[in-house]
Amino acid sequence: MATRRSFIKSTAVLSTGVYLSPTLLNYRKNSTIGLQLYTVRDAMQKDPAGTLARVSKIGYNSVEGATYTGSEKFYGMNATEFLKLLKDNGLIMPSSHYRLGEEKVNGEAQKGTILREWDRAVDDAAAAEVKYMVCAYLSVDERKNADHYKYIAEQFNKAAERCKKAGIQFCYHNHDFEFVKQENKYPYDIILDHTDKNLVKMEMDIYWMKKASQDPIALFNAHPGRFPLWHVKDMDNTPKHFFTEVGNGIIDFKTIFKHSKKAGLKYFFVEQDACPGSPFDSITQSISYIKKNLV
Repeated sequence: MATRRSFIKSTAVLSTGVYLSPTLLNYRKNSTIGLQLYTVRDAMQKDPAGTLARVSKIGYNSVEGATYTGSEKFYGMNATEFLKLLKDNGLIMPSSHYRLGEEKVNGEAQKGTILREWDRAVDDAAAAEVKYMVCAYLSVDERKNADHYKYIAEQFNKAAERCKKAGIQFCYHNHDFEFVKQENKYPYDIILDHTDKNLVKMEMDIYWMKKASQDPIALFNAHPGRFPLWHVKDMDNTPKHFFTEVGNGIIDFKTIFKHSKKAGLKYFFVEQDACPGSPFDSITQSISYIKKNLV
């Protein structure tokens, strides 16, 4: 009987495996589900401690930082204080966002950016146990011509060298403007081609890729292993294609996740730039879908 029960149990496990890709089975072992804190930015500004506690209670065990200003560190706390707050809530922050810093704000250069006080930013990131430092966005004034994108790629390589010394991986996060051609070439391809593929990885924002009519899977195949981070953000089925909760839109995440190994995926983060009501309701809906269908 014991042998028969073991056989039945083993058969059941194998049968389950038929319906789950090896990638999804691997994710079930890790079950790291992240949230980009920009989604709850207003709450983080008012009450970081209470917000992180709420995020953890909803079921997220990983977050990605959206605010680092140099002087204020992480959400008004230094790296050690913020790391303790994360750990107190059972959270990790493997990734955090930064700016290039070429553009001035109110006539002043931004601090804690790639072009200003980067050494300090890297040291703070290491102290907060950040594994990935991501250039989050290029302002309109930072998007010029093809030659300027080559200059930016050069700055990324330099920033990434500094990250490497601290055991941190540098990445770049896309929107859709990188797919407006400059001198007959996409800026995104310029960045890919003019950066060291080992030093500079990419954080793929799947929503913005779809908004730009790009195929994430084709990019994974063309640049295998170069996409360790993803933003999982859905697109609604309206002419304007607004942001919506994961699983509530038209993006085929189930198919995309089947290619996560090819992409080199390590962490993904739910992000919803704008929510119809409370962002906490939206992120609850998103994680419910992810747990049932993706991990």
